[in-house]
Amino acid sequence: MKKLIVAASFLAIAGCTQPNEQTDEAAAPAEAEMAAPTVSNGSPPGTYEATATDGSVMTTVINADGTYSDTAADGTLVAEGTWAVVDGKTCFTPTTEGREPMCFTVSAAADDGSFIATPDAGDPVTVRPAAAAAD
Repeated sequence: MKKLIVAASFLAIAGCTQPNEQTDEAAAPAEAEMAAPTVSNGSPPGTYEATATDGSVMTTVINADGTYSDTAADGTLVAEGTWAVVDGKTCFTPTTEGREPMCFTVSAAADDGSFIATPDAGDPVTVRPAAAAAD
């Protein structure tokens, strides 16, 4: 069975200006207004449970700093690395040996925050915020 890697980036664009008092003052409101990073469907960073078509469940923690980790139901770390939104897909690049990068097309989130994540290759998974999955 192929292990799933679901997790999730924000792309920051830094200007190339020389720092000065006026630039620093102008930048402060923009930094305060920057939205938190989201996966490609707008879901925020957090802890999610991903259920594969075979019923296996994995917990994914998507961090606002662009990192993620996947843990199997028994608590074993499956993968960790970085995530980003690339060409409208949520993509994961593991630093874990033996794991390959994967990109997912994700559906719009339902009222309970759940969504379907379909990898470029393989079966789709149902993803739910961990709090909603526990209900």
